Amino acid sequence: MDAFVVKLPRGPAGDGGGSGGKRPRLEKPGPERPPPREIRAEGLSCDYRILFSKAEADEIFQELEKEVEYFEDEMTKLQVFGTWHKIPRKKVTYGDPGLSYTYSGVTFHPKPWIPVLTRIRERVTSETGHTFNFVLINSPEFIPRYKDGLDHIGEHRDDEKELVPLSPIASVSFGACRDFVFRRRGRGRGGAAGPGRICLQLAHGSLLLMKHPTNEHWYHSLPPRRRVLAPRVNLTFRNVLPVSHRGSVQPRGPLGSGK
Repeated sequence: MDAFVVKLPRGPAGDGGGSGGKRPRLEKPGPERPPPREIRAEGLSCDYRILFSKAEADEIFQELEKEVEYFEDEMTKLQVFGTWHKIPRKKVTYGDPGLSYTYSGVTFHPKPWIPVLTRIRERVTSETGHTFNFVLINSPEFIPRYKDGLDHIGEHRDDEKELVPLSPIASVSFGACRDFVFRRRGRGRGGAAGPGRICLQLAHGSLLLMKHPTNEHWYHSLPPRRRVLAPRVNLTFRNVLPVSHRGSVQPRGPLGSGK
């Protein structure tokens, strides 16, 4: 049984609107910013909201395109079942000093925060009450085949050992509206009562807050969509343990920490 929720498409980012002018003010919930939506199922707890008005999201999208410096070469590969693959996405991490994060077999050391990322992080904190010290940014490569809806991310769980136990993950999206699918662990793609899959749409300027224990019980993915023709940038804000503190943290639980 599938559950399809939060169909709030905003459309792709504009063609440069908002640049050069006064920063748009934070808008109250209204036609552009509906109130937050709770997404709940057994073992799943998420909140979804429009974080930025369209004008502000357009401005930030353009700033990200200009200011973010992506990793190159070996840092753009991932490991799947022991084999290394070059992926059609640009990737980079930013964060506080003294952090590292291993994702898909690659260890990242974050770059220092830049103003546009600090601006987004502060908005996430003011809206959710949660603070974050690290962000992973994914963006499709700018070549015709992969800058659109054919870019995708397979099923996975964010359960790396570097994450602070029980901490939420905040996913902020800019650009094309894309489907985002949750699938419950240990369940097929249908079957017994209760949703085995939940699909939502991540709109331009939106925030999805994934809270404990979602990543213990549900996989998530970004499936390919051929009708999507615009690029997208996604930022996942996380709480990562400093290297000096990792030996003193209690185990995450019986499910383990590996992917």
